[in-house]
Amino acid sequence: MQCHEVDYEIVGSSMPLLEVELDPGETVIAEAGMMNYMEDGISYETRMGDGSDPDQGLMSKLFSAGKRMLTGESLFMTHFSNEGAGKQRVAFAAPYPGDIVPVNMAEIGQRLYCQKDAFLCAALGTRLSVAFSKKLGAGFFGGEGFILQKLEGDGMAFIQAGGTVVRKELNNETLRVDTGCLVGFSEGISYDIELTKGMKSMLLGGEGLWLATLSGTGSVWIQSLPFSRLADRIIAAAPELGGSRQGES
Repeated sequence: MQCHEVDYEIVGSSMPLLEVELDPGETVIAEAGMMNYMEDGISYETRMGDGSDPDQGLMSKLFSAGKRMLTGESLFMTHFSNEGAGKQRVAFAAPYPGDIVPVNMAEIGQRLYCQKDAFLCAALGTRLSVAFSKKLGAGFFGGEGFILQKLEGDGMAFIQAGGTVVRKELNNETLRVDTGCLVGFSEGISYDIELTKGMKSMLLGGEGLWLATLSGTGSVWIQSLPFSRLADRIIAAAPELGGSRQGES
């Protein structure tokens, strides 16, 4: 199924908002609970599945939804469609401070692998599934386990990440990344985990025991502030959770 062609605008920086503009008859799919507002003429419906295969049977939908449950996502997705006569907009926002990253799937080989909570929304026709890591190291120590989200299609997809997002282009090169800072990567990139070298670095470096190793030719997206790291700092500073107040009179 060819993806719908949607236009978009990202408003703001540190806590951005994504506005998707739909022509009559166009649809965008999104994770449940991500919609911020929508203009008159936009209708929405919660469905099981991403709608990439209109002829998909009930059992296939249940199987696909079950695989999505493995990533911690909802069984259902919300489909927003423009049923009006002119262009209409629907807006989405990430649940924590960071960046919203637009990805033109046609430009990266029509396939994107990302961490399980990175997907925000995409043009109808984008297929969402799961990808299991083929390497035990990446499975046990990669931070996201054996499972990554896999997006396939030729349209626009939008992913969310914490802090600032940097896109790195590899040309038969290798990049080592903190496991929590990896957002996603394109087809052509292999993903593995390596142990930090040196006992001193392991115990005193503060960078964790494992690094993600990405090799090949393609694109890699990295976030500066994983939500788990932000949550750890908040918990550490919360007195009712065992932390201590800092910088307050």
